[in-house]
Amino acid sequence: MTRTLQAPVTVAFDYTRSTGPVIGRFLSGLRDGVVVGGRTSSGDVVVPPLEFDPVTHEATTEFVEVSSIGTVTSWTWVPEPVKDQPFDRPFAFALVTLDGADVPLLHALDVSSPDDVSTGMRVRVRWATERVGHISDIACFEPLAPGEAETPNEPSAAGTTDPVTGVITTVSLDYNYAASPEESLFYRGLNEGRIMGQRCPTCQKVYIPPRSACPADGTPTAEEVELSQTGTVTTFCIVNVPFLGQKITPPYVSAYVLLDGADIAVLHLILGVPADEVRMGMRVKAVWKPQDEWTFSLENIDHFAPTGDPDADYDTYKHHL
Repeated sequence: MTRTLQAPVTVAFDYTRSTGPVIGRFLSGLRDGVVVGGRTSSGDVVVPPLEFDPVTHEATTEFVEVSSIGTVTSWTWVPEPVKDQPFDRPFAFALVTLDGADVPLLHALDVSSPDDVSTGMRVRVRWATERVGHISDIACFEPLAPGEAETPNEPSAAGTTDPVTGVITTVSLDYNYAASPEESLFYRGLNEGRIMGQRCPTCQKVYIPPRSACPADGTPTAEEVELSQTGTVTTFCIVNVPFLGQKITPPYVSAYVLLDGADIAVLHLILGVPADEVRMGMRVKAVWKPQDEWTFSLENIDHFAPTGDPDADYDTYKHHL
């Protein structure tokens, strides 16, 4: 077996949520250059405000505007920032209790050395130049020099006055995917225009993508099998709902295709036929992208399209649903 394949992978999506009246008020305040807290039944002012009281469970209704100046109550040093953190250089994360609040707020503190941070130091909000109603409207906290007048930073004017009702936050994960030797066989085959599987020597089932051992009996699967590029639609779903990043206009069909000679179906697109004409048992074939676009990916197969052959008999695929 030749060396295994590795590739960087990023999984990302935009997380959208409605803010409701409490968090919406807090974020609207940030956009307008003020910090809003909520008072609990115990009399404590919490920033950001809690949507529901931790004791009575009643919805928060009393809001308090607190100062943008406060005191560091705890902190930690970040010597090597990672992607999407507030700074691309060393900085501190600090818990800051703003004047008028009873519970600290976590945010970045712009200092150049851990020697510049201490519990009890006075800091103030540095506002972002452009504010949109997000926690990042507070760019960071910055230290007040000893003896410096405790004057808040004046924020620039906000671009809108409409209440903030929703936020969009990008969630992203970068990692390095290392394929197993069996998966590497599969991906190398795709880069050569072939669909590769492996056969279990005990039960004779052919798996695609191949795996190191048969899930039915645990026997190592060493025999390589080049599979047919035609197969049968077993089950399918018609996608009618549009979503962010969608590459094909609905309606379209995502189906499980049982390739001839395989015992596991693969999930792929069915195109070249109206969505309402796709059916179980339909015979389909792989349609590849141009060869100069091939890489080590199942996306080398652009989609599956009908062959025009008669439908497969149900008994030929009923055990693969």
